[in-house]
Amino acid sequence: MSFFKSVIDSVGGVKAASKICGISPRAMYKWLDSDSLPRTDYTGETNYADLLAEASDGKFTADELREKLRPGSRAA
Repeated sequence: MSFFKSVIDSVGGVKAASKICGISPRAMYKWLDSDSLPRTDYTGETNYADLLAEASDGKFTADELREKLRPGSRAA
């Protein structure tokens, strides 16, 4: 299981994660397919890592998510 999949599962699945982030489930599946957060989370335009970390009840930190889910770096 990919790291991102475990994050999504920890917050209740794709539907719950997409609601937390305010995006469509289809967009969340695209993130899962790329195994990364969108570029906007690294430029400060969005804060999806913060939202997902908060919803994970302490299982993950926002910094950990940004580090492991950086575009172009396949996390295992």
